Amino acid sequence: MSSILDGVDLRTQLAGANRLELLLFRLHGRQLFGINVFKVQEVIQCPPLTKVPKAHPVVRGIANMRGNTISVMDLSMAIGGMPLDDLKSCFVIVTEYNRAIQGFIVGSVDRIINMNWSEIKPPPRGAAASSYMTAVTQVENELVEIIDVEKVMAEVLGKSDRVNEETLVDQADTSQQHVLVVDDSVVARHQVTNVLNQLGVGYTECRNGREALDQLQAWNAEGKHLESWLAMVISDIEMPSMDGYSLTSAIRREPGCENLYVILHTSLSGIFNESMTNKVGANQFLPKYDPNVLAKAVRARLDIHRMEYGL
Repeated sequence: MSSILDGVDLRTQLAGANRLELLLFRLHGRQLFGINVFKVQEVIQCPPLTKVPKAHPVVRGIANMRGNTISVMDLSMAIGGMPLDDLKSCFVIVTEYNRAIQGFIVGSVDRIINMNWSEIKPPPRGAAASSYMTAVTQVENELVEIIDVEKVMAEVLGKSDRVNEETLVDQADTSQQHVLVVDDSVVARHQVTNVLNQLGVGYTECRNGREALDQLQAWNAEGKHLESWLAMVISDIEMPSMDGYSLTSAIRREPGCENLYVILHTSLSGIFNESMTNKVGANQFLPKYDPNVLAKAVRARLDIHRMEYGL
């Protein structure tokens, strides 16, 4: 166990090359779950927690870690399971999502595995909307469910999807423009498309980079002039089958798509990811999730695209 915990910081440096490392853990029973190590700051034995009056039931308390006070959530409860008992024997996975640090209580930590994103599969169609799975994979003949943490965060912490009125005033006609939205999380796609709906621009949704590349190739085959019609691609980074870095690289190699504007919109944060964004040729790195920041970025791109093509 100590080798797993000691190695987390070093392993979070893996990114790009369509690869990831998963931290495997269990809640109740033998079912394995996974979380991308890149999101993990540390894994610790569950510390004493201070209860917060009127907090969401999933928040078991707050803890002081390295001088920061963070909320600690029961991940079993968050995905509809029974509360974890005997917290002293449990572990807390300290993560950074959407520019915030929070802890998730789990029953036990198993190990870390190195995988290719092509080995990570989307859940069966329809399953993602009614469950907390964002992807699945097999490890030594065991099914691993990768949890849609963004769905958990949205339900527990809540956040407005409304764009400020001042961002919406004086909108130009967007009927001749389109946006491709790529994200494996149902909640994250809804957050992006809700902003696009408020801006009045049409869009197409894809669940991962492979689906997005297939869609671009299909539009090309139909004879669409993508550069004048498709104002931008807004893509997550972490996705099954093909991640956002690999998708961007593929777009830059695809005839008719080389100059498409790509925004990598991700809960991953930090200078390292901005460097990777430049390396693969994306136009913009945008941390999740602030509807007004996203709306301003989209409006700015729509305006430039409109002027470029006289729309």
